[in-house]
Amino acid sequence: MTEPFSQRVIVPVANRDDATATTAALRPYVEGSDSTVIAVHVIKKAGGAPDKASVEQREQRAEEIFQIVADKLADSEITLETDLRYGTDIASSIVDAAHDSTASTIVFTPRGGSRWRKLLTGDVTHNLVQSSDIPILVLPDREVSGA
Repeated sequence: MTEPFSQRVIVPVANRDDATATTAALRPYVEGSDSTVIAVHVIKKAGGAPDKASVEQREQRAEEIFQIVADKLADSEITLETDLRYGTDIASSIVDAAHDSTASTIVFTPRGGSRWRKLLTGDVTHNLVQSSDIPILVLPDREVSGA
């Protein structure tokens, strides 16, 4: 028997705006159910090149991002877990987090950005969809879609 999509949900959050948008979009789908949301933030390692910010600064930013998710879910029955990861490949790190936590689904709202930027920096959404063997649910940004 398969478990419901919303049983254990991995929610990758990249920054403050992403945490706000993704949590707002996700909440109606998991509210009122016995769901666990696992917020995952990946600190991208430069793979030998100098990092743009110190590890401490990036960890502090991750805690702020997790706090946004916690605040947005505070008045619900939804269980929240957080998972801070380090990796050179964000998509692979997210899939690894999903496997480690036995997630039923990876859920996110896609971040904006031009096609050129995605081509030059790598498209995490595309890489995630291509590399995941766990179901992925892409939700529209409620702010952008006017929902």
